[in-house]
Order: sequence, then structure tokens, then C-alpha cells
Amino acid sequence: MTNSLSLKHGLSIWCPQSSIVNRITPRSTSLPFSRSQRRNYIVSSSAFANENREFVIVGGGNAAGYAAKTFVEHGMADGKLCMVCKEAFAPYERPALTKAYLFPKDKNPARLPGFHTCVGSGGERQTPDWYKEQGIEMLYEDPVTGLDIEKQTLTTSSGKLLKYGALIISTGCTAMRFPEKIGGNLPGVHYVRDVADADSLISSLEKARKVVIVGGGYIGMEVAAAAVAWKLDTTIIFPEDNLLPRLFTPSLARRYEELYQENGVKFLKGSLIKNIEAGSDGHVAAVKLENGSTIEADTIIIGVGAKPAVQGFEAVGLDTKVGGIQVDGLFRTNVPGIFAIGDVAAFPLKIYDKIARVEHVDHARKSAQHCVKALLTAHTQTYDYLPYFYSRVFEYEGSARKVWWQFYGENVGEAIEVGNFDPKIATFWIDSGKLKGVFLESGSSEEFQLLPRLARSQPMVDKVKLQNASSVEEALEIAQSSLETPVAV
Repeated sequence: MTNSLSLKHGLSIWCPQSSIVNRITPRSTSLPFSRSQRRNYIVSSSAFANENREFVIVGGGNAAGYAAKTFVEHGMADGKLCMVCKEAFAPYERPALTKAYLFPKDKNPARLPGFHTCVGSGGERQTPDWYKEQGIEMLYEDPVTGLDIEKQTLTTSSGKLLKYGALIISTGCTAMRFPEKIGGNLPGVHYVRDVADADSLISSLEKARKVVIVGGGYIGMEVAAAAVAWKLDTTIIFPEDNLLPRLFTPSLARRYEELYQENGVKFLKGSLIKNIEAGSDGHVAAVKLENGSTIEADTIIIGVGAKPAVQGFEAVGLDTKVGGIQVDGLFRTNVPGIFAIGDVAAFPLKIYDKIARVEHVDHARKSAQHCVKALLTAHTQTYDYLPYFYSRVFEYEGSARKVWWQFYGENVGEAIEVGNFDPKIATFWIDSGKLKGVFLESGSSEEFQLLPRLARSQPMVDKVKLQNASSVEEALEIAQSSLETPVAV
């Protein structure tokens, strides 16, 4: 569908292969504006609906929550910061929506306020009361629909006019949807991007018998694992040859496919959807494939990717290759005083000399913190992100096998697989002798901590030794020893 490395609901990395020369023209590394200049943006006028006008964050997802936390840490939130949210909830850790949030009631499902930011990184739970206590003005269920760069104002869907001094765009992504003409909006068809979506899906799962999941990526795998807990007839349909093909090698994918099949999940690989059919009551009844076959379903989940939510912000400057809003290494857009963070930001991925857009909670957190720190202080260090993806599924009571894997780096070059998935398996990607990426299932905390060191250092590794390793532990020891081996010059 795009040139993305699409790995997750809220998780993918978009990287064209062109050089970093396409990045934004470097600017001065001085502060975008001084603290005294920011005060000049404070306009006292009844024409504006927001009282806090020095800083405005548009969006209420992960990145927005961590940005708010960083403003508080610098003492610049109280009476200064306004957040404009599309949802009725304060920012929360969005990955939960396709994991524990979908568990049935007898499996201890996650619910708010349990997973408000910033609990996902071990931080404080920022409930609505927390924002009040910090003097942060919150506008709920009123998304921004327009931006006037010259007047430094925003218009919301309810017609409110907001004033800003510095603006941070944190709008995230929206789910790619099937067209209405092929049944993409029928009752019983679901997309999962927010709490309302997840609540609607849960209502369907409570009555469902046959579930079809369209898409063999991150959403497909996580929702299917949750459907197993509901003991439902579950089928995943996708056009590729194996699950998560932009990350998993065919051999690695086979291990996970077998695990899902052991849990009763069926796969239809290499299959294309022609349309979704409704029954006599107008509710979804089946999925019709291009080959003419029909799969019965009373609940369908579409997980075929996401697109950056840039509507209303086009004038700020978009990246035509990876999508999203073009920013530099401090998350500054082409317009002074306007920033973009999280999923929506197309930024220089320094380690691989590319422009990228990363849809992942880890980047959402780190980009927010880096941006706000650069905005409020003399911090001018360029963002240097190491791509990181993970999944945790089947983590409910009674599950025979829990899954927790992590990946760091780039999956380029030759893949070397070690282990038998009982319970561990690791994959190392070697390119021109260098370790470029590493994947580990069911590692210990110490082993997981080793992965980013390996991926960032990109050491020269003895490929033959890795191939001959008798266990995952031995392979990781070989890789770790390469960090300590001097390179001949």
C-alpha cells in the first residue's frame, strides 16, 4: 500500500532509500525564540477560547502525554500549556488497546485510568486530575480543524478559536479504512485506533461466533491473540506469504503461525478481499475473496495500516515520500514556532542517514521529550533514534504460552536464526559483516538490555560462529563479545 515498513498499529517505520540530503535545510541551532519573546505571544482577549496560550499541544495520544510531562518537569506548564484532544480521555498508553484492553472480563482486561500516560515507561499515571493539578488546560472532544499561521490561531470542530505562542502538533495517525462501496463501514466492521473503537469491538466480541481479521501485521496478530481468549472461531486473511513480512523472515514467521494455529487460529495467505457482504439485517455476514470463495463472519477487524493525521496542517510542510509533517532533528517544522512529534513527524533518522516516520510508542515518548527539551532550554543535540519494536500477546490467565519479543535496528542483510522457539529464538541481521538488527523472543531482562547496544554499535560479527551457535544464549554471548573486540585498521 505504501513504501512503509509497516509493523504495528501505531507502529511502523517509513523510510525511503534516498540520502539524508533530502532533509530539511539546517537552521541555526539557537533557541527558536527567547522566553521574553514567548511572553509577547500571550494575548489577553475574549476572542480566544483558551486561557493558556503560551504553548498549545494538538493531540491527546502518547506523544502529547509525554510532552505534557516534560513541560511540567521544566516548570513551564502551569497557566501556560493548553492541550486540545479529539477524544474524551486524557492521554493514555495506546498500545494497550490491541492487547490487554481486548481481554474478556474473566481475563482481567485493562481499563482506564489504569493505563494513562506515563505508566508505560514506569512514570506517574497522568489522570485528568493530574492535568488540573499541574495547571494544564484540557479541551476534550474538540479536534482542531484549521490553522492560521499568520495569526497564530487554531479553529476547532466546535468553532472555538484558540491562540498559541508555540504549537506542537501531535495528531498521530488514523486507520486506513476499506471503502464504503465494498462494505468498509458495515455494522460489525471494526478499526482500532482509540478507546471508542476498542469498546465497540468488545461489544461485538461479546456476541461473536466467527471473527475474521484482515491484515497479517501487528494489529492482526494482537487482535487474533485476544480473540483466542474469547474462544472464538478466528481467521486471519492477508495477501502476503507469511505474517509480518516486513520484519519476520519466512522461518521466523512460521514459528508464530504454528503457535497461533495451535490456539485454533486459521490463516488464509495470499488472499485478496473483493468485498464485505451484509446479511438481511444489514449486519456484516461474510468476506468475499477475489478467488470467489466466501468466509462467514459476524465480526470483522480491519488492520491494514495507518496514515498520518495531517489534515488541517498541510501548510506547515509535508514530506511527500514518507508522509507526515517535515521536521528537523529538533522537531521544528518549516514554520518558526511550530513543531511536530510522534507518528505524524517525518524526521531525520540519523543512525541510518534517512528521513523516516516511525509509528511506535517508544518514538512517541522520546520525540516528545526531545522536542520540549529543545523548545524550553538551550538543548540543541539532534535527535538520534534507534528503531525499536516489540509485542506482548497471549498474556492472559490460562494461556499456555505467552509471547514477548523485541527487535532493535534494521532488518537488512542476511538473517541468521538461532534457537527452536522453546521458548527462545533469536534472529541476527548481518550486512557486510556488521550486525544491523537483532530480534529476540522470550529473553531475560539482561538479554533484552543487550539488544540496543548491539544494534546501535553495529559491531563486526563472526557469521560462522553465529550460525554454529547451539543456543540463543551462546549466540548472544558471541554477539556481545564482538562489542569488546577491537576492529583492525
